[in-house]
Amino acid sequence: MSAASRAPLRSNRTAARVRRRAALTTGAAVAALLVSACGSGGTSGGGGQTGFITGSDGISTAKKGERADAPELSGKTVDGGQVDVADYKGKIVVINVWGSWCGPCRAEAKNLETVYRDTKDQGVQFVGINTRDPSIGPARAFEKDYGITYPSLYDPTGRMMLRFEKGTLNPQAIPSTLVVDRDGKVAARSLQGLSEEKLRKMLAPFLAEKPGK
Repeated sequence: MSAASRAPLRSNRTAARVRRRAALTTGAAVAALLVSACGSGGTSGGGGQTGFITGSDGISTAKKGERADAPELSGKTVDGGQVDVADYKGKIVVINVWGSWCGPCRAEAKNLETVYRDTKDQGVQFVGINTRDPSIGPARAFEKDYGITYPSLYDPTGRMMLRFEKGTLNPQAIPSTLVVDRDGKVAARSLQGLSEEKLRKMLAPFLAEKPGK
């Protein structure tokens, strides 16, 4: 075989090796994203002046007058309905970011439903944000399996998380939970899965608050 005829073969083998390396790199990047996006979370939400003070239990709270406005959150829900969080102003709104693929989300799901049922008559509304589920089927199965009765916005690309003021949420920390006060301002957050006890502790201070300063 001449040198000229061998050259295309070497070129093809080189191109194949490059494609294999690229595929491996892409797979590793996706895996790393999923690992970092679904775990115990953390206390860092990036920069920004959000007024949060983080306690030893990992729950961050902001004083009245130092709380950021909750962004506009509305759209299609996992069960096929429509929700606009602005309609709940005057209530305390607990926003939980979750994915059906996320182990800690599964671990806390029944805790969220239990606390929701116990507090909804006290003016508390829970709203989920389902993210990174590429199709709605797994999210619907999740809600059915865990008996979730409150609505969840379907946000497969995570765009709604980016609407919050910088420093409020970490898009890689899933699950995350926020408490929005009766004035529509973000009053507390946890960037990790919650036990029933910790969720009740997070919510309790705001049940006694009145709207306004």
